[in-house]
Amino acid sequence: MSEPARYVLRLYVTGLTPRSTRAIETVRTVCEGRLPGRYELEIVDVYQQPGRITEDQVFATPTLVKLEPAPLRRIIGDMTDRARLLFGLGLPLED
Repeated sequence: MSEPARYVLRLYVTGLTPRSTRAIETVRTVCEGRLPGRYELEIVDVYQQPGRITEDQVFATPTLVKLEPAPLRRIIGDMTDRARLLFGLGLPLED
């Protein structure tokens, strides 16, 4: 049996606004619940690192970029909808 895929994620936020904080908390909660020990999450604050947005063609925040496993996906906007987040990551809605 093959080993489960490792997820590499990058979350772009704008400072420590309430929206950014909620996005970070929700993404971490989903990852810990569904991908324990098999994900890497990088948080990029576009205020501190504005040049990074060109790397992943980010035009709005928050944006979550799933780099691995393929295919690359972007989830833009409200991260509080857990079902939308799971769908965007390609994960089943049910455990």
